[in-house]
Amino acid sequence: MPGRLKLPKHQDTSATLAGHYPFLAEAGLGSAGVFVGQDLYSGGSFVYDPWVLYQRGIITAPNIVLAGIVGSGKSSLAKSLYTRSLPFGRRVYVPGDPKGEHTPVAEAVGGKAIILGHGLRNRLNPLDEGHRAASVSDAEWAAQLAARRRELIGALAETVLDRPLTPLEHTAIDLALADAVRNAEVPILPMVVDRILAPNAEDDRDRRLAEDGRLVGHALRRLVAGDLAGLFDGPSTVRFDPSLPMVSLDLSRVAENSTLISVLMTCSSAWMESALSDPDGGQRWVIYDEAWRLMAYPALLRRMDAQWRLARHFGIANMLVFHKLSDLDNVGDSGSAMRALASSLLANAETRIVYRQEPDQLGSTATALGLSGTEQKLLPALGLGQGLWRVKDRSFVVQHQLHPDELVAFDTTARMTGQS
Repeated sequence: MPGRLKLPKHQDTSATLAGHYPFLAEAGLGSAGVFVGQDLYSGGSFVYDPWVLYQRGIITAPNIVLAGIVGSGKSSLAKSLYTRSLPFGRRVYVPGDPKGEHTPVAEAVGGKAIILGHGLRNRLNPLDEGHRAASVSDAEWAAQLAARRRELIGALAETVLDRPLTPLEHTAIDLALADAVRNAEVPILPMVVDRILAPNAEDDRDRRLAEDGRLVGHALRRLVAGDLAGLFDGPSTVRFDPSLPMVSLDLSRVAENSTLISVLMTCSSAWMESALSDPDGGQRWVIYDEAWRLMAYPALLRRMDAQWRLARHFGIANMLVFHKLSDLDNVGDSGSAMRALASSLLANAETRIVYRQEPDQLGSTATALGLSGTEQKLLPALGLGQGLWRVKDRSFVVQHQLHPDELVAFDTTARMTGQS
């Protein structure tokens, strides 16, 4: 038509055009929260905070799954997310650190790392009272404490036996625990073991209780006199202090004993749960590093599932850290209850962060997260500290940025590089 201006076509990437046409760039998640790094699509700052996003209605579940191969930078991201949250009043719990890499971080921020292992003087009494919320009455506290102790002893026995307990074994534990509590203000595990193997005559009127509890008694005996002894056979010498900015359980001294790791994490989870259920406890991160190890144990997996489902109620942001999402396929048998629980953890995490993945993992990762073909192709080419963030239905590619002091504190390669 006469008078119409005809311009030549121009084709370029959205990342380039965003500089001239900002409406092509993703608006991001807002400016409130923790600075993470640079959004590589828009060029702007990327800020993330699960509690802020929940309050704004962007997400409905504050849980996170983080996956990436060794050396991709995922560990540094996890540490910076929780440490940068501390000035906002958040606290951090690491119920199990198999490599001990969160210990220097906890100490640097004024927290505490509880180090347990053979040859150390530290002891952990599974029957400690734990944290009591100020709002809990004496009657409520007595009921909560009794239930938690019963559940914990049962979970420890199941872990060592590697099977569920029978009703008769539950009865043996209940009666032995009640007898131990009557005779000590704070009972210790050897007392319960003794009473399971040699029940009180008043409790064993048909003379069958000792036989009913024989297997579970000997299973628990391993923790106080057998090959797992030395950590649970006396009063606690360490204390879980929920008022600290960060508490981590360092399991690096027992990393080769998978049963002992599970037992220790079961105890630490019970400690932690009493603090998490305090309505005045504030907002807290719970970090499950090397999550594939932990999810192999039914008792731990059930605890993790319960905490994820109650995250909103307790003000918790859970973070699962994996090497690859296909690790979930190694939990239980196909179609089993354990596999279903593991899958539900991913389903209840509306923030999924994927760092570099090997080519053979692309299909399973794309299926698990519902990635587009373009997103899938990004994964093997991501550089150090670069990740694909899926926040509910929105996608971002983010370059994580670290302060020089963080680089030193978060370093996991000191032994390989000869630096300390």
